[in-house]
Formats: sequence, structure tokens, C-alpha cells
Amino acid sequence: MHKNGTGSGAHAPDTTGAPARLSVALLQAENRRLREQLDGLIAEARLNQDKLRRFDQLERKVIGAASLAELLRTLLQDYPALFELDCVTLALVDAQHEVARILGDGGAPGSLHFLHTEQPLQQIYAAGARPLLGPPTAAHDFLFEGQCAALATVALLPLVLRGAYIGSLNLGSRDASRFAAGSSTDFLERLAALVAVCLDSALATERLKLAGLTDGLTGVHNRRYFEARCLEEVQAARRSKLPLVCLMLDVDHFKRINDTHGHPAGDAVLRYVARLIRAQLRGSDVVARYGGEEFVLLLPATPLASALDTAERIRRVIAAQSMPVKVAEPLRITVSIGAALLPAVGEGDAAVSAAALVQRADQALYAAKQGGRNRVLAAG
Repeated sequence: MHKNGTGSGAHAPDTTGAPARLSVALLQAENRRLREQLDGLIAEARLNQDKLRRFDQLERKVIGAASLAELLRTLLQDYPALFELDCVTLALVDAQHEVARILGDGGAPGSLHFLHTEQPLQQIYAAGARPLLGPPTAAHDFLFEGQCAALATVALLPLVLRGAYIGSLNLGSRDASRFAAGSSTDFLERLAALVAVCLDSALATERLKLAGLTDGLTGVHNRRYFEARCLEEVQAARRSKLPLVCLMLDVDHFKRINDTHGHPAGDAVLRYVARLIRAQLRGSDVVARYGGEEFVLLLPATPLASALDTAERIRRVIAAQSMPVKVAEPLRITVSIGAALLPAVGEGDAAVSAAALVQRADQALYAAKQGGRNRVLAAG
């Protein structure tokens, strides 16, 4: 006879294994979660390490730039390539057109823009001098000036020095998550501060270079610059087989102006003449004060007939002006100009050829003055 529930073929259910299996499953799930979290942290750390490495590389190039042009190339060409950006532009406050003059004609890349005042930047960064991240708006258009299309997000970096905005470095991406509002800006703030200091330093260096190569009175190049540039242009003309013309210009009766109206009036005349000459030249042409009241010009890739047209235009413009000099009556002046063409076939020392070119232009100038002044003559 069997007792209830205790027959030899019956077994009681084992309930002790289920909690154990559940605990193992939960532990495994937690381990997977922690592993995924750790993998994510490692990936983020590697990403940040890579970003830090690239920023370090960029900073070294920015600090090591040997000139303003090299610094601009680093920011506008190397930076977008290094960080896979779709667009990088730079807007600089250049009220006196100083940067534009330093870079010269063709020296400013298309992604560099000049602003007359810092007011537009003050409006953009009204909330404070910190980077702005997010989708682009119509208010940002002047910072890109059609250089970048279909941007999804931008990062605008204010360049501030001694409490004033000197520019804005502008980054653009077609990736909507690249510069999301609220993202960390530590790297960008550091880069903006570094770029502002390096731009200021590069400009100071360029000013020192110009001080040694610029005539302090008229603002055009000095004789030292001209002699070096003339040699370069002679060598370039020989290689390209293109014509090169030298013009020598002299203010007529300049001693009489000084004797009659005083040296301040004479200085004002020279400054005004220099300004009128520059207004008639192309960006590739060169003008320098050669000494006293003499100016010398180089016109690369210019046939003699065209150079004579330019010289005649300069002569007429100056003769038609009444000099803005504080004298009793309007002061009108004239100039004489001599022109010489570099021989089409040139051999031997380039320095000798450059000196001969200038000498022939000077001889033509002497003939123009001897012939009655206020005229243009070409060397025979």
C-alpha cells in the first residue's frame, strides 16, 4: 500500500535551478551591456585621441607658418583636408586694406573675405565671443560668400584680440550631426585663440618686411625693392619670352616747387603723384620711388606700344590735376617719362641686363626733359 504522494515512481519538482539560471542570464546581459559600454568608451577615446592628434598637427602648422600667405594656406587648405570638412572660409577685418595690399593681386584665396569694420561680427557673436554651432542661417551668408553650398551645419569661430574682433574662421559640413548645437567647443575655442594670435604675429612680421622695402614718404616701394624685383622680372621675361618695359618718371621743375612753396608742399606733391601713378597700373605692375622726385615702373608682359599708352595716360592724368597742396594758388605740375624695352633676345648676366634696361629708360627720360618736358619718349 502506497502513501499519498510518496510512490516510488513520483519525484518532487526541482525549483532551485530556475533562479540560478535567471541570475546567470541577467549577469550575462549585464556583462554584455558593460562590454558594449566599454567598447563605446574605448572607441570614443580613440576618436578623441585621433582628433587630439590632428589638432596638435594643425596647431604646429599654424604656429610654424613662416608668412601670412603660408598661414592662410594652412587654415583654408590644410585644415579642411585634415578634418574632412566640406568648407572653410576666413573673414578678416581689413579697414585700411592692409592685408589686401600685403597679399597683392591674386594672393588672396577665394575663401578669404575682407570686412570693412568689425560690426557684422559683433552682431553675429552678440551672445559672447564663443564659437557658434548649428545649422547655417541667412545671417551667416556674408561669412561664406557663395563659397559653400548645401551645408547642413556650421561652426563659426570668433577671432578676438585685445577685446576686438579681427575676424571669423568659419567651418562647414554637409553632415547634419557634425556641428550640432550644444556640442563641446573646447578644441574650437583653443584653435580660435591660437589663430588670432598667429594672424596678429604674421601681420607684424609682414609690416617689418614692408618697412624695409617701402618708401616712407610716398608709400610705394623703395629702390632696394625695385632692384631686387627688376632682376626677378628680367629673369621671368627671358624664360617666358614675353616683353618687359621699364618707365622712368621725373616731376618737372621739382626744385622750383620746394624753393617756392617749401619742402612740405614738395612732399605732398610726391605723395599725390605716387597715388595717381598707382591708380593707372595693373596689379602685376611695379612702381617705386627711385630717388628724389624720380619714380621707376616695371610693366611685365607688356609690349612697348601698350607701355607708351600707359605712360601717356599717367602724364595726362597728372597734368590735368590741381595738386591738393596748401599754397596760395592751385598748384599744377607735369612729369616727363622715358621708356625702354628689354631686348627680346637676351643672354649673359641678368643683373647686367636689368641695369642696362633701367639705364636706357633713364636716358630716354633725360631726352624727354631736354626736349621740353611734360612728354613721353622711348629709348631708341
